[in-house]
Amino acid sequence: MAKSIRAFAYGYSAILLGIYLHRRGLSGIQTGLVLSAILAGSALGLLAVGRMADRIGRRRVYFTGYILLALAGMTVALSPWWWLMVLAAFSGTLSAEVMDSGPFSVIEHVMLSSAASGQNRIRDFGTYNAVAAASGSFGALLAGVAYAIPSGIRGQSGSHLFILLVPLALAGAICAVNLSPAMELQPSTATGKAAAGNAGERTRFLPPPPMRSVLLRLSALFGMDAFGAGFAVQAFISYWLSTRFGADTVAIGALFLLIGASQALSMFAAAWLGRRFGLLPTMVFTHLPSNFLMVAVAFAPNFPVAAGLLVARAALSEMDMPARQAYVMALVVPEERTRAASTTSLARYIARPAGPILAGLAQNISLGFPFLISGIIKGSYDLILWIWFKHVPLSSEQQPNQPQSPAQYDPNAR
Repeated sequence: MAKSIRAFAYGYSAILLGIYLHRRGLSGIQTGLVLSAILAGSALGLLAVGRMADRIGRRRVYFTGYILLALAGMTVALSPWWWLMVLAAFSGTLSAEVMDSGPFSVIEHVMLSSAASGQNRIRDFGTYNAVAAASGSFGALLAGVAYAIPSGIRGQSGSHLFILLVPLALAGAICAVNLSPAMELQPSTATGKAAAGNAGERTRFLPPPPMRSVLLRLSALFGMDAFGAGFAVQAFISYWLSTRFGADTVAIGALFLLIGASQALSMFAAAWLGRRFGLLPTMVFTHLPSNFLMVAVAFAPNFPVAAGLLVARAALSEMDMPARQAYVMALVVPEERTRAASTTSLARYIARPAGPILAGLAQNISLGFPFLISGIIKGSYDLILWIWFKHVPLSSEQQPNQPQSPAQYDPNAR
């Protein structure tokens, strides 16, 4: 429920933000700075979650995030200065995407993993992401309708429409308050130093060897993928459709509804593929074709063609998400999951802020050039991921047709 509320808020705000920045007359560089600040703020939030969530309480950190989201929404809605949006973005709670992977999601992934194991985990992650995609698409549709209201009601810039983030964030905070104590790290699951209560070990951001080396390699690749994705965040897509084809807000909102519906259905397919073929093959061979479609978007001659390519890409591009989330959780023992999720997610947010800024520069060459760059980088990530990790076994996840005893990680595996 909390995820669906937040996805609705992010679907709503991602559409509004792209159009709002365009209507305010911000330059490509200024637009990139706002979007990059959102991503950089999430990176700071991930650092905090990785170090503190298990120590001071996952539910407490989760609740605090929703309060910060309410304050950020109020700032964007009421401030007359665009640079205050940059400051609000550093709260780490705003998002330029419906399907965020910031501080909120890290805590959710760890809590979900405490309730499922083995091949059931990808099923639960698939449902979790499908609900979010569906909810986010309705948020996007509402944003398109809200911005189409005559200017006398809507206001000149529409900034006050962001006030809806406040009650949505407070609803998420109520969900956080009512979470079960079982969502916290349980002493009975800890082993080794964590079981002995070594607080210093548990507050380090990186997990100990040998898992550190594999997570650092995986994080570097996730960072590469996120850097490519930063060239085409959803707020930029909204901005591009409005600028390139003159698409109105209703058309853009309806398009994002279709995109969200495609993503939601694809999550269930991803869960089935993950159980049938394994997590890594699902990650790579659904993601790679979507990047060819991303390249094709750059050459779309009109809005209907661009919309068709974006919907087709959406049907494939997020299928790796539940597999990727389950893959990271399967690599480590329970007491290391928060740090593993934070480490891999942080890599995505460290690399991603540069994308929107460079996209703002790249569109000076050609308005669709950022899509071309994005597709090439993300396609390269898929190929390298497969080459590096196809022989690395998971420690706590059964792959198709494998024996029941879990494989142990070999740090020398390639």
